[in-house]
Amino acid sequence: MASPFSLEGKNAWITGAAYGIGFAIAKAFVQAGVASIIFNTSNEASMLKGLEAYKEAGITNVHGYVCDVTDEAAVKALVEKIHAEVGRIDILVNNAGIIKRIPMHEMKREEFQQVIDVDLVAPYIVSSAVLPEMMERREGKIINICSMMSELGRETVSAYAAAKGGLKMLTRNICSEYGEYNIQCNGIGPGYIATPQTAPLREKQPDGSRHPFDSFICAKTPAGRWLEPEELGGPAVFLASHASDAVNGHILYVDGGILAYIGKQPK
Repeated sequence: MASPFSLEGKNAWITGAAYGIGFAIAKAFVQAGVASIIFNTSNEASMLKGLEAYKEAGITNVHGYVCDVTDEAAVKALVEKIHAEVGRIDILVNNAGIIKRIPMHEMKREEFQQVIDVDLVAPYIVSSAVLPEMMERREGKIINICSMMSELGRETVSAYAAAKGGLKMLTRNICSEYGEYNIQCNGIGPGYIATPQTAPLREKQPDGSRHPFDSFICAKTPAGRWLEPEELGGPAVFLASHASDAVNGHILYVDGGILAYIGKQPK
């Protein structure tokens, strides 16, 4: 009998999956037997760099495209191109995102709007573009990369928290509106992930001590460490597979236990 976690024969589109979390999810999908990985970036240079990364990882069933996911017309055109060149889109992962760490009273409206557009409006645009074909087939999986900031606030991330809170509710509403078509929409809320982008926050200080933010995160995480991008792979495969057909509108927080923990008592 086929495993309910198998993705054999499925095509998966992961936005912004040239590196980082999206790339790790793509590798997990390949291990689960996915037929094709589709990814897009906002410019050709990053797309070509992503294709090279997949090649180095030994992944050949990959299709890279250039598309701004905040551009509705461009997204619709890309969906048509994917259908023509690859086939149906069985799995969509809305992974592309940005963050701007600026105190709210210093943040320009345009900066706030840009984060909202990329982190919230884009998932709406891309999901809307793939839903009609999923509805026609009466089958589909949508995974939104949410955040702990959809549950918690923190200094300097007002736009990001607002966008991810909205994405959490968009996830639940897609579930509510399209569940009757056998479409499941769920979210993953990553904790603090050890990526090249967060490496400066984990470097030892000149005196040999840990970076203050590194100490803070480890003290707030029951696991006592940063998480690895690969640790998001299993949850993503679960939500993309038939194993999760009865799971809909759920946000799966992969955070090492941060949201369940008040933190260590200061010594």
